[in-house]
Amino acid sequence: MKKLPIFFILLVVPLLSKAQSDSSSWSFNTEINFYLIPDDFIILPVFRADKNRLHLEARYNYEDYETFSGWFGYNFMGGKKVEYIITPMVGGVAGLSNGIAPGLEFTFTYKGFEIYSESEYLFDLKTSENNFLYSWTDVSWSPKDWLWFGLSGQRTRLYQTDLDIQRGLLIGGGLKQWELTSYLYNIGFDDPFVLISLSVGF
Repeated sequence: MKKLPIFFILLVVPLLSKAQSDSSSWSFNTEINFYLIPDDFIILPVFRADKNRLHLEARYNYEDYETFSGWFGYNFMGGKKVEYIITPMVGGVAGLSNGIAPGLEFTFTYKGFEIYSESEYLFDLKTSENNFLYSWTDVSWSPKDWLWFGLSGQRTRLYQTDLDIQRGLLIGGGLKQWELTSYLYNIGFDDPFVLISLSVGF
């Protein structure tokens, strides 16, 4: 199991306290991803903060084990029938992997259908051989506000198999500001694994 660093906890806890006292100006989201993979258990936390167009983000165990990344982005939002949020970002990565990464997150929503994607390209500071494209895309449908299911695909260093893209199914539910989504990847292959994502917004 990969433990969380003290500095990540020290970063997130004060921001959560600020979220409760200043929620009218900022919106916050904390997400904990639990990878249940063969012979290992990995925790991948993500913290997001938004104020109008400004987007800030912190991740751990995303680009690599025991690696932290901090992000700065700009939100483009709009749409009537098709609502969208598009956020280009740039981040710094430090830990077992070190580098600079441009990234992009976007969400398109039409009635009960949603496409969510986050991607980045890591330029490793030590050698270009370690440059890597990360991507996570979910396509889902919500028959109810509190229920959704769909398809998902990932490309990550965290858990690599013979498949270039880990692919699977997702199902999730929500209650007030809480959301829980479960993923089952690589169904029918030799290396399936489960991902459970728990998030809360402020």
